[in-house]
Amino acid sequence: MSVWVDEGVVVDDGGFEEFVRARSAGLLRSAYLLCGGDPGAAEDLLQDVLERMYPKWRRISRDPEGYARAALANAAANRWRRKSRRITEAPLEAAAPRGVAGPEREVTDRDLVVRALATLPPRTRAVLVLRFFHDLTEAQTAAALGCGVGTVKSQTSRGLARLRESLPEQDATFPAVLQDAVRRG
Repeated sequence: MSVWVDEGVVVDDGGFEEFVRARSAGLLRSAYLLCGGDPGAAEDLLQDVLERMYPKWRRISRDPEGYARAALANAAANRWRRKSRRITEAPLEAAAPRGVAGPEREVTDRDLVVRALATLPPRTRAVLVLRFFHDLTEAQTAAALGCGVGTVKSQTSRGLARLRESLPEQDATFPAVLQDAVRRG
């Protein structure tokens, strides 16, 4: 529990600082996946969620990490909605960024998964991230996103079908984290 003095007033954050220190790296990875691989947007998204959590911290007692994951998924969906209403900007370079080549298989696998996830609609992406990267059950995912279990099932099915189409299924290059999920789907 952190206590500090701010302009002569003793402030107690109730463990918020420790939570941020301990869980921000994992939450940033989730935000990165939810933002379709945009590191700047992921940092902004996580910062916004943490800023909104701080005043409510004392009420978020049961599962602060679950609350943060749900808030990230919802904020990412809201971000997508806001972006769809804006005029799109033309990128400076017309060519898509190249993937990383070399023996760093893990890096290229991550890049492949992030790019494939970026092609999915935000709600489907959120369902797949929560289900397969956070190992949440269908019920937990539905609770985090505020939807029904049937919605989670249908979004999972559609998302995995789209990933089957977009990811090359080769033993050496197909990301292991999705290998079983895509085959089971």
